[in-house]
Amino acid sequence: MKEAKSVPRALFWDTDPVRLDLHNHKEYIIERTLELGDDKAVKWLFSLFTSDDIKKVLAASRRISRKSFNYWSIVLGI
Repeated sequence: MKEAKSVPRALFWDTDPVRLDLHNHKEYIIERTLELGDDKAVKWLFSLFTSDDIKKVLAASRRISRKSFNYWSIVLGI
């Protein structure tokens, strides 16, 4: 898995990018990006994780708003 060296600071203002582990914090990264990310952040997300990873987190998430869930369900074909 790739490093999180280009972490979108606007999304993770409350997180030290050095401590952000892509494996251990995968759900947090995906949820935060799907909920708050712009086009650039979403491209970054899809460069790090597979569509299947993102779909699994989206389907199981309790933190993503209904509006974001509906949008991403359409975009990802869920």
